[in-house]
Amino acid sequence: MYSFPIGAILESFRLDTYSAVKMAAKMGINGLQMYCTNGEHAPENFSTTARRELLDFVKSEGLCFSAICGDLGQGFGDPEKNPQLIEKSKRIMDLAKEMETNIVTTHIGVVPADPTHDRYKIMQEACFALAEYADSIDAHFAVETGPERAKELKAFLDSLGSHGVGVNLDPANLVMVTGDDPVAAVYTLKDYIVHTHAKDGIKLQDGNPEYIYNVVHPIPEEVKGVRYFKEVALGEGSVPFDRYLAALDDIGYRGYLTIEREVGETPAADIEKAYRHLKSIIG
Repeated sequence: MYSFPIGAILESFRLDTYSAVKMAAKMGINGLQMYCTNGEHAPENFSTTARRELLDFVKSEGLCFSAICGDLGQGFGDPEKNPQLIEKSKRIMDLAKEMETNIVTTHIGVVPADPTHDRYKIMQEACFALAEYADSIDAHFAVETGPERAKELKAFLDSLGSHGVGVNLDPANLVMVTGDDPVAAVYTLKDYIVHTHAKDGIKLQDGNPEYIYNVVHPIPEEVKGVRYFKEVALGEGSVPFDRYLAALDDIGYRGYLTIEREVGETPAADIEKAYRHLKSIIG
């Protein structure tokens, strides 16, 4: 019915890198997204030789990289920190190109609803710089949905005048935090979507995204004893995946549905369940 390749985040398997690649291949997954923010895969630690060896191994297993995760966990709301964060983000984009993908996903912080807010301009300036660099190397710095409603994110992206900064649409984040409709979000953000996460969840109670996120990722389900949402296995939450995939198909999206599983005691089983659920809808 649909033509979506299915991917998975390597770290969601909670295995060493090479074992995770093998398991993904065994499941029939097509693509992988890998965190390259710290540790051995951070750009400053990941040598050219190691990059090539991993890419060759991934290809030998019949997979590719759908995207790289470049979320530095601090957002871009602090003008003193931004120069360093922007520079590292550029190096992550360079790394992504070496891994033969042109998509880096990230969280940029919570975009203020009021465009006159001081932080709005600070975030704009950072994203201007990242968009310009992404355009120069034919890449996309993709903002993950969740901290704000889709219409607010679209207004922010429209203000940049570039598609160098795009969207990594995570439907679960939308339903869990802002209560936004992921199907409507597809149409709102259609001009910017370059990658998606396949994740599910339930909103338990209203909360201030500024407080819940606090530019931390993964976002905690419980903040000071209050549980605002719950991530669940794909197909068991509030994301209407049948209508969501139909909307993605309708706008002409043909990119990856990348499975993300941040909680749970049986990650591999949950990823396989998600894969099968998506395949049942894709047909």
